[in-house]
Amino acid sequence: MTQQSRAQFGYRRHVDQDRAGANTAEHPVVVVGAGPVGLSLAIDLAQRGQPVVLLDDADRIGEGSRAICFSKRSLEYWDRLGVGGRMVDKGVVWSVGKIFHGASQLYQFNLLPEQGHKRPAFINLQQFYAEAYLVDRVQELAAIDLRWRNRVCGLEQRNDHVVLTVETPDGPYRLRANYVVACDGARSSLRQMVGAEFAGKVFEDQFLIADVRMTAEFPTERWFWFDPPFHTGRSALLHKQPDDIWRIDLQLNPDADPAVEKAPENVRPRIARMLGHEKFEFEWISLYKFQCRRMERFIHGRVIFAGDAAHQVSPFGARGANSGLEDAENLAWKLDRVLRKSSPEILLESYHSERSAAADENIRESTRSTDFMAPTSRQEARLRRAVLSLARETEFGKRMINGGRLSVPSVYDSPLSTEDGDAWRSGPRPGASIPDAPVGGSSGKLAFLTEAFIQTGTRFTLLEFSNGAAVDLPDGVGVIRIGGDDGLSDPTGLLGARYDAEPGTAYLLRPDGYVAARFRHPTRAALDAALVRAAGIN
Repeated sequence: MTQQSRAQFGYRRHVDQDRAGANTAEHPVVVVGAGPVGLSLAIDLAQRGQPVVLLDDADRIGEGSRAICFSKRSLEYWDRLGVGGRMVDKGVVWSVGKIFHGASQLYQFNLLPEQGHKRPAFINLQQFYAEAYLVDRVQELAAIDLRWRNRVCGLEQRNDHVVLTVETPDGPYRLRANYVVACDGARSSLRQMVGAEFAGKVFEDQFLIADVRMTAEFPTERWFWFDPPFHTGRSALLHKQPDDIWRIDLQLNPDADPAVEKAPENVRPRIARMLGHEKFEFEWISLYKFQCRRMERFIHGRVIFAGDAAHQVSPFGARGANSGLEDAENLAWKLDRVLRKSSPEILLESYHSERSAAADENIRESTRSTDFMAPTSRQEARLRRAVLSLARETEFGKRMINGGRLSVPSVYDSPLSTEDGDAWRSGPRPGASIPDAPVGGSSGKLAFLTEAFIQTGTRFTLLEFSNGAAVDLPDGVGVIRIGGDDGLSDPTGLLGARYDAEPGTAYLLRPDGYVAARFRHPTRAALDAALVRAAGIN
């Protein structure tokens, strides 16, 4: 089995390790876990001016591809962190998926059929590349102190801070933090330290993941099979990754022996039957069971949980890493405001309420996917056979098939949101993420709304469709003006259509690119009230 070379980072002793007793080092934020979620959160906080200590118990980027599908929303977030372009340049761009039953194609779908978006629906990129690019960005930011081979082995909650005990090759030391964010994965040690558990369901069916290196002419699409001829009675999935690596998932029997199934000499015949040849090399082999579980609360005192440390879903649908990145972007701006005392601590409760509801949605979708792919009762199996049969002839049958419905941004039913009550035919409602669209500047160069949002500094921003008179803006609020002598243009008309815009329409955007409020005829008083609510001040 070949191995990609992985960056390894040396342990370095830190001056904090020479402090003791009352002289224990104090930091605003300590993030535990340097995976995609922890790295992205640290970058986001640092770009907002917050110093961050980032601890990881390893000394290298993780082995194996692991997560590979990153969504349009994640790419837009990474654009704000300065790494989106690099991810897309290396990744395999795709939007089309095909569903097969046996040897026949049932139907295909396009996840982004419309034009006018900067980023694609999805890219496939091995997680070790994503982590490496994020680490490179971390190393450009002086506000982040990334400490490898620093393992948290103790946690003490105090009224206004947390004390961590950290084990290193030079022995333990202690840190004080105003807040600790646990991004330390599904086996989170911090979750155990606060006495919290996962609640949910572990499915019995097992899936084999094999990343293989080969030259193939398959298109860059997601192919999913029910009962394929090469793997009778089970499901299979094929995805392309960079470097001529292909991800293959094969459903196994619930009682399959993991040690036997993972052996390369046993995996090879399965893959050869699928491909019709043996001209491939193994890069990575793993087994997993579906798990759909989450913590009851994502906040425990001053310890906040994000990503797999807070919730787990099955990998079909690409909801794991992408939902973790949504956790990071949701939390970063709120934690920044609380640390600056611009908002009260109660604002952090909206992180729990919004992201736990999103976790419930992801778990619901993942559970439905799993039940359809691996029915556990005679009735579920009968339903699946009927749906697959109907899908050959009917549109409604196609819509009922569930081979892992792909990740989409959550829409928050949030107490932070405001709407003016006027009729809206379409457009993103409060709690929804902003849809992208082309915009034009005075130079005539075509750009995108998501780029204009980055230029505002990703603070609260008013997206205003000019009616000739600018709204008086509250202090600290940016503006993206569409129309008028000094505004951006809507050269394709897509922006106005996607935002159901009439002259005077305005959207108040949160710092994470979600809609806080929308107005047909905004006034300064209405904006002030919406901003106070969105910032958690009342």
